Amino acid sequence: MAFRAIVLGAAAGGGLPQWNCGCPNCCLARAGKIPSLTQSSLAVSADGQNWAVLNASPDIRMQIAATPQLHPTDLRESPIKSVLVTNGDIDHVAGLLSLREQQPFDLFATGEIHSVLADNPLFAALAADKVPRAQVTLGAAVEIVPGLTAELFPVPGKVPLYLEGETVQTDLEGEQTVGVHLRCDGQDIYYIPGCATVTDRLAKRIKGAAMVFFDGTLWQDDEMVLAGLGSKTGRRMGHISMSGPEGSIAVFETLDIGEKIFVHMNNTNPVLRPDSQERADAQAAGWRIAQDGMEIAL
Repeated sequence: MAFRAIVLGAAAGGGLPQWNCGCPNCCLARAGKIPSLTQSSLAVSADGQNWAVLNASPDIRMQIAATPQLHPTDLRESPIKSVLVTNGDIDHVAGLLSLREQQPFDLFATGEIHSVLADNPLFAALAADKVPRAQVTLGAAVEIVPGLTAELFPVPGKVPLYLEGETVQTDLEGEQTVGVHLRCDGQDIYYIPGCATVTDRLAKRIKGAAMVFFDGTLWQDDEMVLAGLGSKTGRRMGHISMSGPEGSIAVFETLDIGEKIFVHMNNTNPVLRPDSQERADAQAAGWRIAQDGMEIAL
């Protein structure tokens, strides 16, 4: 057994280019001058034959089509054996509606995330007799494909946008936003596509890991405000920034992590431009910038 991962989608919600955005990155992507990216999703396996998908992006149909390892192996036989979702955000659950073709697989999530899905009648299209809802208790390891276990743990975040009320807590720790601790052949791998801040507890947990896929939504907290594309900071959206003294690049410097990979990047993030200084700075700090189709093995 050996851990393998394929980045199905490296972008945050909306992808790159985003359909209604004329920012520099989106214009460059439309012109073919930088790579286009689909929305956040990761496929993982321990044997290269059975795969779990972490977060079901709205782009999942085209992601599967672009990934030979996930193509059907018979008339109605898929190598995708399970899907695990880390929160109820639209860019992480909407793809479940594309998987409603009477194909068996296990759907893993916390009880609260399952409740969010159950409250929306659209998701009943995913037949429960074909797709059992596997409720995962925080801190309990479950086997999501042969040879690969996942333990869910809370990370600071917030409820999905469509569940926000008048008061929004952006550093909530519970079942609504979770990270995934993957274990394969004695290796520790973490998948954390959404995180508001790296607490001391989180830093202690991931210290010394073989690999971490981490929230790379924004380069700086006021990025979207400065670009004239919105009024919300990254902190308000529940996402830590890459740069700055409290950003993920600085925080990770002392954590002795083998492979550090940014995922879930917003269309405004300058690291998406291969010739940007920000990308060079991130790479100099030991980070890789995920791209659709990137394959990683341990």
